[in-house]
Amino acid sequence: MFEFLDRDYCAETGVIRLRYALDGQILSETVGLPERQGELSPARATALEAALDLLHWTAGLSYWKARCSSTLRFSSRPPDRWQANWLTRLYREGLAEFAYRNELDPDSWPSFPSGTKPSSPAFDCRLRRRTLVPMGGGKDSLVAWSRLDTIEPELASVQIGRSALISEVAELLPGKHWIIDRKLDPALADLNRQGAWNGHVPVTAINSCILTAAALILDYDRVAFANERSADEASLLDARGRAVNHQFSKSRAFEFMFDDWVRRYVARDLAVFSILRRDRELAICRDFAGLDHYHARFSSCNRNFHLDGPRTARWCGHCPKCLFVFLGLAPFLSTDRLSNIFGQDLLSDADLIDGFGALLALDGSKPFECVGEAAEARAAVAALATDPAWSGHVVVKALADRLSGLSVPDLSVLCEPAGEHRIPEELINAP
Repeated sequence: MFEFLDRDYCAETGVIRLRYALDGQILSETVGLPERQGELSPARATALEAALDLLHWTAGLSYWKARCSSTLRFSSRPPDRWQANWLTRLYREGLAEFAYRNELDPDSWPSFPSGTKPSSPAFDCRLRRRTLVPMGGGKDSLVAWSRLDTIEPELASVQIGRSALISEVAELLPGKHWIIDRKLDPALADLNRQGAWNGHVPVTAINSCILTAAALILDYDRVAFANERSADEASLLDARGRAVNHQFSKSRAFEFMFDDWVRRYVARDLAVFSILRRDRELAICRDFAGLDHYHARFSSCNRNFHLDGPRTARWCGHCPKCLFVFLGLAPFLSTDRLSNIFGQDLLSDADLIDGFGALLALDGSKPFECVGEAAEARAAVAALATDPAWSGHVVVKALADRLSGLSVPDLSVLCEPAGEHRIPEELINAP
């Protein structure tokens, strides 16, 4: 049995504590928020309670998956029916990769039970007109910052965790930088060592909840993520034709789900959205190529961002994330400039041909990583194959041969913004 016990927030310390019980074992994690900016109004205090419910129920993902318990219970207020359906979808689609890798069937998992009483509706909290930008240390969040920097009156960056690389990148930005701590219960690692189910969790969903609470406490009316349109593409389809998307919590589907919850139950005047929602990865790479003042400090390699510290010096040079970022930037940067960023020319390394080839998804699947669409990788290869500066590289030559006979979209078309979004109109129309 998995039980959601209780959660609380200490205004004096800024610490949120979330407690769960897994087959009787008590598990607790903490989130350390920055110092509160004055007393909360009654409306914001009520909104914070609703945000803490959402965080408590969503962060339970990390602990429930250890046993995939068939029984869910709530010691305090349960979600209403709409919320229960929302949570059921998050657990099934957000843990789809975890289920696939562990040969589990997410459709067999329990649906969230609901209470009979509807949850209280959201209020207008009269939040200040200013924006938090989550900072991940990579190109996406820096492009997001650059788009907002000249049009948003008050902009602040924020990171979750103590990554030194993210803090170093944030030093390049003007304005306030907030740091939020998150500490999982160490007993979870013990359970994993003992053979508990383990795998990928939709951490962006959890971070969205944390930043919603932070916005209320720190008095910001917008949280502008840097999640791109490319995140909508599934990594693969399982044997039953169900989408398995490593980036579900970065997708448009999740963003819309989350925005619906916030405006329905938390605060009507708090917007949580992605400023890059209309853009594919290639468009972001194109824009980032012009932000050369960040090139020496950023990294998109996830081996920099483990809970126990970095496992590489900026770029490992062989993971799918490194390979896609190199491939995506290559059409927009010279060989020398790109090699200086990575410390090597990855497209000249024959040992990386298959790694780059996996990004093309010629077998119908792409790596379980935060990489762009297969069509983008194909378009980048096709563009490089006609560029004298890149066409002779061993990886480009090999991959261009694999694309023979395939219809490959033009790179410039893939760089055009499109698709549904929830970006405030004044940001879309800004010069």
